[in-house]
Amino acid sequence: MVATQTGTGRSNQKRRTRTALVDAARELIASGGEMTMPAVARAALVSEATAYRYFPDLPSLIGEALAGVWPPPAEALAPVADSTDPAERVAFACEFLLRGVLLRQGAVRAMIAATITRPEEATARPGIRFGLIDYALAPLEGTLGTSDPEAFAQLKRDLAVTVGAEALFTLTDLCGLDPDDAVASAVRTAATLTEAAVRAAARG
Repeated sequence: MVATQTGTGRSNQKRRTRTALVDAARELIASGGEMTMPAVARAALVSEATAYRYFPDLPSLIGEALAGVWPPPAEALAPVADSTDPAERVAFACEFLLRGVLLRQGAVRAMIAATITRPEEATARPGIRFGLIDYALAPLEGTLGTSDPEAFAQLKRDLAVTVGAEALFTLTDLCGLDPDDAVASAVRTAATLTEAAVRAAARG
């Protein structure tokens, strides 16, 4: 009985430690604070070595911390749910995503940096953009998606480049745009790509 209670106590402690790390990461994400494993460990009041026992790397910790933070695509795009204009829907999806990235950019930058240097960790990234793009382009499923599946797939790939944190940070960091102008630029590009694909499909 004592051994069972001891085992249960250890399990509960492990659960509390893991929860403390995830909660600390979420708080740092929300505050825009520095996103490193040592910073999260300090905020969770544990050692860095302990943090690494629970999460092998920063992307896995950030991934768990972000789980459930982003709403599902249908909820995110509810304001344009009745629109049949793919460009309008894509523009809304792009702005929604990029505004969310700005709110969480410390974590997003840390995730990108980690997965660039370790490409095998790229699957740890949430990939929110893909669900948003798919949902935004739903009106094209029965038209372009049926008449020219490859063109439809190419549009999704084009949008994946535009509707994402990397594009946003290129515009702010390298092009010198302020965040609002950067978002507006990416939204225009995403809408233009979509409109061009729709026009090309209409010409047949």
